[in-house]
Amino acid sequence: MRDIRPKNRVLALGSAGALVTATLIAGAVAAPAANADSRPGQDREARGAAVAAARAAQAGIDWQDCPADWGLAKPIQCGYVSVPLDYAHPDGKQIKLAVDRIGNTGTKSERQGALIYNPGGPGGSGLRFPARVTAKNPVWANAAKAYDFVGFDPRGVGHSTPISCIDPQESVKAPKMDPVPDSEADKRAQRKLAREYADGCLERTGSAMLQQMTTPNTARDLDVIRAALGEKKINYLGVSYGTYLGAVYGTLFPDHVRRMIVDSVVDPSRDNIWYEANLNQDVAFEGRWKDWQDWVAANDASYHLGTTRDAVQAKWLQLRATAKKNPIGGVVGPAELLGFFQSAPYYDSSWAPVAKVFSKYFAGDTQALVDAAAPDMSDTAGNISSENGNAVYTAVECTDAKWPTSWNKWDRDNTRLNAKYPFLTWSNAWMNLPCATWPVKQQTPVNVRTGKGLPQVLIVQSTRDAATPYQGAVELHKRFQGSRLITEKDAGSHGVTGLVNPCINNRVDAYLLTGEVDGTDVTCAPHATPKP
Repeated sequence: MRDIRPKNRVLALGSAGALVTATLIAGAVAAPAANADSRPGQDREARGAAVAAARAAQAGIDWQDCPADWGLAKPIQCGYVSVPLDYAHPDGKQIKLAVDRIGNTGTKSERQGALIYNPGGPGGSGLRFPARVTAKNPVWANAAKAYDFVGFDPRGVGHSTPISCIDPQESVKAPKMDPVPDSEADKRAQRKLAREYADGCLERTGSAMLQQMTTPNTARDLDVIRAALGEKKINYLGVSYGTYLGAVYGTLFPDHVRRMIVDSVVDPSRDNIWYEANLNQDVAFEGRWKDWQDWVAANDASYHLGTTRDAVQAKWLQLRATAKKNPIGGVVGPAELLGFFQSAPYYDSSWAPVAKVFSKYFAGDTQALVDAAAPDMSDTAGNISSENGNAVYTAVECTDAKWPTSWNKWDRDNTRLNAKYPFLTWSNAWMNLPCATWPVKQQTPVNVRTGKGLPQVLIVQSTRDAATPYQGAVELHKRFQGSRLITEKDAGSHGVTGLVNPCINNRVDAYLLTGEVDGTDVTCAPHATPKP
């Protein structure tokens, strides 16, 4: 379900204030809302979260200039928040979470608190969020006047007690197996890789940490960060998987939310988390892949790849077959191609860059494709980050929910889908297959719903999103009473609030600055189509 899939892992497949009070803040010791049909032990975890939040409120955050190698220049500040590894045992082992912030750009009287961000994943770092202010991003200028922009690395990610499942340099070696199997032997080989990957997560991370890599725990961490910031309630912006984190937070801590925006929404239904979510993603990716091909065909004067979708698809299949027979540059096979090309159905901003490389290849320039799609073995820091992101993605999705253990089910479902939706299906299957042999206990997802005190939530979604299909926004809209849905029609870029579309931007600003939403749901025309 990952929203920013790095090109590097492709088993087959492989996105950013005020002084903190040192006194115990109001609300810090309030236990999260009980969820009647949640799993046993959650009451203990709720109490543990309240204890941890109270401690964090007293401790605050020791803000400092960020470490030089974090790439976050002044006036952005960095610090750490301690949280329990296991909220059922708040006096047990603690882990540190990296947080950063930049104060609001307006006056003291204009300040409305902290706006905390999660970019998705699971496995994405939010530490770049304050850089939207230092970069003077115009879309966020109004919000920046009112809010401190706060980012964090979720548990297991980046600078927050990072986890690992495989040697990072080994993880990026190429070429990898073609994700589309030609035989039962190919499937057996991929199944072996998936089992080894799951075993590697246990070996390199340990069962104690792996067992606690869940969305509910990350939501509890978010509440501890809230308390450490000295905030009674949080303002939250979540994109992609960040919407599911927000949905779980809003369910567990409804009266700790002041404003919440969720953008490009994961369907929070229990039966969708996470196996069905990935199957649904395969269908949506095929549709958005075709949208991109239509655009490439319409701009044939620039790309010379064909004037129809079918012609562009034929070029893709030709490239894929060539790379399968003889990996391009010795390193770019079908798996690496997919790692690069899949960014086009994810983000409109990738439409032109991907098309340009595609076009150059057929004009005789193979190096551009190798540079774009092959791993960079010399980028050890980037490879560590990529491997870590994949490890967290796998750990959270595999531990959050129970997955099918029957290979026959996986084989049947993905064979059926691949017949009609071949672009992503098998690669997505192999990426998630470690969950079938996951070595720690799998949980039952939170029943996302409205709790006492939850304010109006603003939901933003494009109709043709590939990574989080539109149904997810509709489902969360039903579950969060009083929420408002802004639909960007006939668009499909993943992550809508960061794009220039005044119909959306103005409403996001109005909500953040005043709390006001439209009286009814709103449909917006799409943002501008990319130019070649």
